[in-house]
Amino acid sequence: MSISRRDFLGWTAGAALAGASPRRAAAEPGVYDLPRFGNARILHLTDTHAQLQPVLFREPGVNLGVGAMRGQPPHLVGDAFLARFQVTPGSADAYAFTCLDFQKAAARFGRLGGFAYLKTLIDRLRHEAGEANALLLDGGDLWQGSGLAHAMRGADMVEAANLLGVAAMTGHWEFTYGEAALRANLEKFNGEFIAQNVFLTEEAAFNDAPAFDAASGRVFKPAIVRQLGGRRVAVIGQAFPYVPIAHPKRFTPDWSFGIREEELQKQVDALRGNGKVDAVVLLSHNGMDVDLKLASRLRGIDVILGGHTHDAVPQPISVTNAGGVTLVTNAGSNGKFLGVLDLDIGKGRVRDVRYRLLPVFSELLKPDPEMLALIERLRAPHEATLSAPVARAPRLLYRRGNFSGTIDDVLCAALRRELDAEIALSPGFRWGGSLLAGQAMTMEDVQAQTATTYSEVYAQPMTGAQIKTVLEDVCDNLFNADPYYQQGGDMVRLGGLSYACAPEESFGRRISELRLADGRALQAGKSYKVAGWASVNQQQGAPAWEVFARHLRAGEWPASADTVTLRGVEGNPGLAGGG
Repeated sequence: MSISRRDFLGWTAGAALAGASPRRAAAEPGVYDLPRFGNARILHLTDTHAQLQPVLFREPGVNLGVGAMRGQPPHLVGDAFLARFQVTPGSADAYAFTCLDFQKAAARFGRLGGFAYLKTLIDRLRHEAGEANALLLDGGDLWQGSGLAHAMRGADMVEAANLLGVAAMTGHWEFTYGEAALRANLEKFNGEFIAQNVFLTEEAAFNDAPAFDAASGRVFKPAIVRQLGGRRVAVIGQAFPYVPIAHPKRFTPDWSFGIREEELQKQVDALRGNGKVDAVVLLSHNGMDVDLKLASRLRGIDVILGGHTHDAVPQPISVTNAGGVTLVTNAGSNGKFLGVLDLDIGKGRVRDVRYRLLPVFSELLKPDPEMLALIERLRAPHEATLSAPVARAPRLLYRRGNFSGTIDDVLCAALRRELDAEIALSPGFRWGGSLLAGQAMTMEDVQAQTATTYSEVYAQPMTGAQIKTVLEDVCDNLFNADPYYQQGGDMVRLGGLSYACAPEESFGRRISELRLADGRALQAGKSYKVAGWASVNQQQGAPAWEVFARHLRAGEWPASADTVTLRGVEGNPGLAGGG
């Protein structure tokens, strides 16, 4: 059974952030000392996107919630976020969790994350709880997002995860390496890969394709059970449900995905039956809005440790369902945060919970020497390529935001110029670090925005009607009132084209006022040359990072321009400006 409402009340205030500054906290050894609580500690990383080194990553200035999710976590940004979660303005936590004064705050508080620093913190938190009482989980998007991971097809991150001590993980971008590479990496992974919602297709099952359970067709182990603090804790894996839709189908031709509520409930019931386990945790890569809906419809899950949408939410959200209350969390991205879930588990039930989402300030932690040595060894054969100078950022460059990012402005300009196109489209990926004005930009930085297994550029004719349809489809994916129709990601980025968007409108009515860069209206029946990259259809062009780097080396930086006019979002606390 899930946590009761009575058990939940009374502890949430304790999860609020302290708001201490790193430089002040550096003199206070207890900044990462957490009070002992309960008998089981679960540590949660997600969406690190292969960032072995400390990063700068600006949180979004626009993360709009619509319908019932308007103004609800995770759709709060800027000052609204600070107020909701009691974070001190101007503090280190305000820098870690929001976009406010990012250029200035980054210079003050520095980078976050990095696996050498994460290992130091994780080892410490494990030791404090007792090694036998602690478990480290990874929520997926571990193997993709850097030039090094692309070159090594994720094998570098397997080694890093092994040294970190990841006990179990689920997946998303991991699948884009294809089945052979994925299975080769899993052979070397010391933990378990769990995904209850991945099944063989009918044809693959008929042809006896490999599966964890041939009878059901389930491709991977659905769950693990571990003894923590003298109690049995089940962790169920939930991979990204829309892999064959969001990515080229050729990477996973034998597998079908989905949310699979019914199968998930059966897993929970089987684990709960006859007192087999005392607590159930879902390790999810659904995205937070999906997890909130899922929590309302299923019973028996105590906590959902969520990922995919890169939302850094300091406090769990309590969701009532037929079995009691399920807590839903989301732990940010890029290694910036570590979720710490402390459970007081009794016979057959979780009695109480403490949860903290800790920003991992690199300057407050000594790097682990063994992890540093591993990273140096992994990088050595690729160091010349990764560290090759490309340009210097003339202004703050970032990606994350519902509609635009200054990184994608430049990328779209590169596509238009290099492919001689009127219009450019760039996917609304949420991964990719930030660069401060004046910061030197290397090939590693370029690949951190573009490194996928299908990054080829292309140019093709599209009519104005087709372009509008693409925008409407992506917008519906982002702002559909039913979370189960949301696939994560942000709005496709545009170069050479502007438009108005009304997120609260229905499908087909959100996009209007499409105009080319010279002010002419986009004509539905006219054909335009459109450049892009990362198409689900196989392309033959150069990798996007080559095109992007060539453009940057030419020294042509487009002026920042607002390409999107928002309608009907006045007063929405998911809007703070700047993307």
